[in-house]
Amino acid sequence: MKYRSTTGTAPEVTLEEAVVKGLAPDRGLYMPLSIPQLPAEFFDRLPGMELADIAAEVARALFGEDVDREALESLTRDAMNFPIPLVRVNDRIWSLELFHGPTLAFKDVGARFMARLLGYFNRNNSDRTVNVLVATSGDTGSAVANGFLGVDGVRVFVLYPKGKVSPIQESQFTTLGRNIVALEVDGNFDDCQALVKSAFLDPELNEAMMLTSANSINVARFLPQMFYYFHAWAQLAASGADMSNVVVCVPSGNFGNITAGLIAQRMGLPIKRFIAANNANDIFYQYLQTGVYSPRASVQTIANAMDVGDPSNFARVLDLYGHDHGRVCDHVSGCTYTDAQISETLRDTLAQTGYQLDPHGAVAYRALQEYLRPGETGIFLETAHPAKFKETVEAITGHDVRIPEKLADFMRGTKQSVPIPADFDSFRQFLLKT
Repeated sequence: MKYRSTTGTAPEVTLEEAVVKGLAPDRGLYMPLSIPQLPAEFFDRLPGMELADIAAEVARALFGEDVDREALESLTRDAMNFPIPLVRVNDRIWSLELFHGPTLAFKDVGARFMARLLGYFNRNNSDRTVNVLVATSGDTGSAVANGFLGVDGVRVFVLYPKGKVSPIQESQFTTLGRNIVALEVDGNFDDCQALVKSAFLDPELNEAMMLTSANSINVARFLPQMFYYFHAWAQLAASGADMSNVVVCVPSGNFGNITAGLIAQRMGLPIKRFIAANNANDIFYQYLQTGVYSPRASVQTIANAMDVGDPSNFARVLDLYGHDHGRVCDHVSGCTYTDAQISETLRDTLAQTGYQLDPHGAVAYRALQEYLRPGETGIFLETAHPAKFKETVEAITGHDVRIPEKLADFMRGTKQSVPIPADFDSFRQFLLKT
């Protein structure tokens, strides 16, 4: 299958070119030239299928023209080797727990798949080093760093905003060493993302280094996230729940996660509608209300992974619906919550149901509580383990949050990071000297 740029002026490319380049030369994001429809019999079988089997079939539909069938199935099953359970929180709302992977965050899915796919494409180029650039507001950095740790022929540079990720999140990508370089940027997430985008558009830098991105701007990072939407639907159907009006709510920052869900819907997954739940960074919510997209500097919140003031994947949402504001609104609604409201939801949900949310899941759970209509069943994405925000959650709820051993291991490591200003010339010189 060919991939095209959302901007529309760059040439179409192969999957390998889209993965290795990351960003199109016209500054657009790559999208599949066509979105395949899954057959009806797949959905008939879905309630009885396991996650790895679902992922393998969806991967074949998306990537089967470009990757050897046996290799694709192997790398997909290897990437999806951890559980993603659907847990009932109340009579109408279910939590899709995406925090059971190696770094306890939803981004393990896309990062692990991308690392293996890039390794497949690089398998015959032992003398080629691919340099992966990734900006993170929290969990992306840890998932990508751990997904690519020790992969031959790949070096990863993680850019993160100084003082704006939790200590546990920071420890997950600054303590690894080997082929992982952590860069502590004196700025916010949008500054980190701007540095990465500028690097891809610098001809001299790209000639000197083979650069690609592992942010959700890369098709190999965001497309595999649709695996767990199919898996969520399968588990809900197997539970005997009413499947006629399923609503999915996604805590949204850079919008790669919800875009994957929207494409899953386009492939035939019978989701009635999506809700994009925002924290105080409500740029998409304002777009839904006005039809005008007005990016601005992000503000820091307790749901820090969603602190994005100019979400990259907004371009993909527009592309998916032909830049038609009305069509976007037909498929996605939005809401926005303050830190005080997020805190209230964390506290009340634990007291009333016994379920411990993290700040990001709390945004999505509250949205379903407020906007789920009669006859609808809601699924929200619980994107990270609450222990990754231990201090914040404990201060709000007054209850201890146990740190899983996986996280404790990271915290025992020694921080290795390089401080840099939010200045492209400084970043560029650092890359050229490494």
